[in-house]
This record gives sequence, C-alpha cells and structure tokens, in this order.
Amino acid sequence: MDVEVRHLKALAAIAEAGTVTAAAARLHMTQPALSRTLAQLEARVGVRLVDRSSRHLDLTPAGATFLGHGRAILAHLDAALAETRAVDRPLRLGYTCAVLGRQSVPLLRAWRRRHPDVPVDVVRQDNSTAGLATGDTDVAVLRTFPADPRICAEALYTEDLVCALPDDHRLADRARVRLAELTAAPALPLALWPEIGTASVDLWPPAQRPDRTVEVHNVDAWLNLVASGGAFGIGTAGTAESHGHPGVRFVPIEDAPAATVYAARPAHATHPRTEEFLAEVRRAVSA
Repeated sequence: MDVEVRHLKALAAIAEAGTVTAAAARLHMTQPALSRTLAQLEARVGVRLVDRSSRHLDLTPAGATFLGHGRAILAHLDAALAETRAVDRPLRLGYTCAVLGRQSVPLLRAWRRRHPDVPVDVVRQDNSTAGLATGDTDVAVLRTFPADPRICAEALYTEDLVCALPDDHRLADRARVRLAELTAAPALPLALWPEIGTASVDLWPPAQRPDRTVEVHNVDAWLNLVASGGAFGIGTAGTAESHGHPGVRFVPIEDAPAATVYAARPAHATHPRTEEFLAEVRRAVSA
C-alpha cells in the first residue's frame, strides 16, 4: 500500500476546507488533480474515506480515523525536517493549566544549568494532549491520562484538588471545604472544561451534584468566570500555585480524590533530547 505524503495532505485539506474546490485552491492544484489524488488514496487504503453525498464533503468514520493518524505522520515529518535543519532547536514543553506547580522553576533552572545549549520553550496548548497530538510540543505535563495511543505517559506524583472561589464567596475564607458544601444552596454553577479539566460532576454523589454547569475552554476563561462570580471551579494544587488571580481564592477540598500528574511524550520522540529532559523532570519531582 503506497500511501504518499501528498495523499495525506490532500485528505487533510479536504477535511478542513469542506469541498474539493476549496481544498484544491489551498493546495495550489486543480480540482480534477485533487479528485484523482483522493481516488488513488481510497483505492490504496481500500475503503471510502470521504462521503460525497452532499456539496459539503464529510469524512466517513474510516476517513476520520485515517486522518487522525495522517495528521500525526505529517506532524512527525515536519518535526523530523525541522530537527534535520536545526538539531539544536528548542525543546517544546506543553501544558494546559500548569506545568509542575512550584517545581516548575527549579526544573527549568536545572535544565538550563546542565544543558545551556538546548533552550526550552514552555508552550500553553488548550487541548487534551497539550499539543502532543498535533506536533506542537515535544513533551507535555498533563493532569488526565491521554487516551491517544500515539502518546506515552508516566505518572509523576499526585496533587490535591482545590476549589476556585470568588474572593467574596461565603466559603472563600475557609482553610478547607468539603464537596457537599460547594453545592449546598445557594450554590454557584460549576465551571467545567470538558476536554481538559480534572473536575467532573462525578466527584459528587448523585443527590449532591451541582444543579448547573458552565463550559469554558481555557484557563483564562475559567479564572475570569470565577473571579466575576459566575461559577466556582475545581482544579489541582498545581493550577493554584501557577495562577494567582485578582478576585479568586483557592481553597483545598478535604474529601476529594487526588489527581495524578503525568509526563507525556509522543511514542516516536520529536526532539532528540526528549529522554534527557524527562530524566530532569523525574529529578525535579523527586527532590
């Protein structure tokens, strides 16, 4: 099965553009040529990848699966080309809400001392793999285990959960709170970040769950919503250590389960110093 890079790029362009005409323009090729490339790909894979039953083209389930792998291949290829051109490019460390909390600065300083020739770019990525699945990062710190089989993860340590409250909330001055107190009337909605967050209504028994939830899609929106009094949030201690915010008070939750912090990387490393950096991470969290 001789699937080529041009086939993967063609399928990705069609999925993103929605029509062959728009995808062909994006790839600077003619519409008939792109249609032939798609037909070649489907013939070589052996299944229909694109549903052609309407003007707007949608991927079939098989097409969506194939595209996910195809995008990872393209990302790895881009990373390989970049490393070939400049082996000493920065290692990209991804995160969503926090890196390692108070251990972040010691980690980065230790790496700089031991590897002054390899800078680290710390990159926030608002998706479930902190940029690993899209090839935007080389190593990531996650607080949920990645479901993507192309990503390897190892548990580093656990963090307590905290609630984020407006600083004028009735519980904001408490040393610790219990989950049931957060949902007792009068209660704010719970701010949820479905793709990322460690919070879930499943933290509560059915009879005590929040009456309302509000979705957010990044840590800034989460903090601003809480600060304005529009919701309360559940996060990890690392998030509290990394994100002081005017108007938000973080209070430990005494009866919530701890969250696991993971170091993750692609199964096929995208930076030549990945293993050395992971070793530095392990040293930092064990100190």
